[in-house]
Amino acid sequence: MKNILRPTRREALGMAAALAAGAAWAQGTAAQTVRIGYQKSSTLIAVLKIQGTLEKQFAPLGVKPSWHEFTSGLPLLEALNLDNVDVSADVADTVPVFAQAAGAKLTFVAQEAPSPTAQAILVKADSPLKTLADLKGRKVGFAKAAGVHYLLLAALEKAGLSFKDIEPAYLTPADGRAAFERGAIDAWVVWDPFLSAAERQSGARVLADGTGLASYQRYYLASTRFARQQAQVLGVLYAELEKTGRWVKQNPRDAAALLAPFWGLDAAIVEQANARRSYAVRPATREVIGEQQRIADAFFAEKLLPRKVDALDIDLFKPSA
Repeated sequence: MKNILRPTRREALGMAAALAAGAAWAQGTAAQTVRIGYQKSSTLIAVLKIQGTLEKQFAPLGVKPSWHEFTSGLPLLEALNLDNVDVSADVADTVPVFAQAAGAKLTFVAQEAPSPTAQAILVKADSPLKTLADLKGRKVGFAKAAGVHYLLLAALEKAGLSFKDIEPAYLTPADGRAAFERGAIDAWVVWDPFLSAAERQSGARVLADGTGLASYQRYYLASTRFARQQAQVLGVLYAELEKTGRWVKQNPRDAAALLAPFWGLDAAIVEQANARRSYAVRPATREVIGEQQRIADAFFAEKLLPRKVDALDIDLFKPSA
């Protein structure tokens, strides 16, 4: 593992003019466009998008963002690996492991501190399932390679079960909600804001959340090619993410009111979901990403990865002080 560019404040100012001229960072890609992929749960990126913050902050660098929405983290990182986006908004800790198994060259830009209660295993209010052991032989819906995939593995292990003891159903959050409500699956493993929406709108009951099972850290990433050539852009993005994370936690009602129409959810649901997320943005360091190897090993042991993954075979972006 190696570190990449660490822009200082002086370097940022000195290079702004050069960046404004727009040197291309990839053949065939417009120099002035940063392609940002995100998903519905990418709260901080959503706030920045709604408020037009990056359009303003990127302007002195001569670049502008373009926005690309994905249903979940795995297709987002697949797009990053295929050079269809330059930057990935936050994805759950599990997702990079699957991308690495597919040969992706990733740079970790930032991490959100753990939010274990922001993902959970749900059952219907009147479900006979009362304990994790009751999942044996049941059909469980979840998004493949999402953080909830690892939560399910950890929950099964705690109950003395393995992945082979359940019938998995790989579903997007929207399809999972529909299957859950019509009784096509016995349990649904999902993350916020979908988790809070199911609790408040469908009366879903939490069988177990990530407490003591999966810490649920989220990572912002970039292609290594982009990160090496556009450290200044990532430095601006990091600073705005850190600032926005503080604002969301300090202004829960204002944040919920802002996000509610964007997500198509009631503000009370959004506020509940945001209360469970840390939104504490910090540099991705060797120390804080240590759990990644345990996640990779758990999936390999269950034969859910095609090969063993060295989770630390990545680059780390270092924001300026």
